[in-house]
Amino acid sequence: MMLAIVSMTLCGLFSPARVSVMTVKATPAVSEPEVSPFEQAVEIIKKYEGLHSPKHWPLVGYGHKVLPGEKFSRNKKLSQTEAETILRKDLLKNCAVFREFGADSLLLGVLAYNIGSGATLRSSVVKKLRAGNRDIEANYLAHCRYRGKVHSQIRRRRVEEFQTLFIRDKKQ
Repeated sequence: MMLAIVSMTLCGLFSPARVSVMTVKATPAVSEPEVSPFEQAVEIIKKYEGLHSPKHWPLVGYGHKVLPGEKFSRNKKLSQTEAETILRKDLLKNCAVFREFGADSLLLGVLAYNIGSGATLRSSVVKKLRAGNRDIEANYLAHCRYRGKVHSQIRRRRVEEFQTLFIRDKKQ
C-alpha cells in the first residue's frame, strides 16, 4: 500500500506536465593560464616574507639581505616592482646553486631563500636527495624553527612550499 502511494506520488511529480525543460547555453570553458612553478614559488615567498620596511634593515624588499657593496637606502621602502625583481633574481641564484638536483632545484632554492644556501647544502634534505631517497617531506618540514623553537608560521610556509613545489614522481 505504502509503495503504491510513493509510486503514484513520484509519477505525479515527474509527469511530463510537471517537468519543464530548461535550455542552457553551453559556454566554452575558459581555462586560467597555468602559473609556472617558479611564479608559484615567488608568490609563496611574497606571502610569507611580506614587503619589508626600513625598520627591518638589513632586509629589504621580500627578505633580500643587503650584501656589502649593494646600494639600498636605509630610509626608503622599495616599491613592489623593485622588490619582486630582486626576489626573482635571488631565487634564480639559489636555484643555480642546486642545479645538480634538476627539478628539485626550485624547492631547494626556496628553502635556501629562507635559511641560506649553506644551511640548505648541509641539510638532511640535500643528503637524502643526493642518495636518491625522495622521502624528504619530514626532513623538509623540520626546517620550521626560529631561535630553536618550532614557529607555526614557518611551519605553514614549509607545508605550502612542499605541497606546491615538490615533484613526487620525478622523471629525468
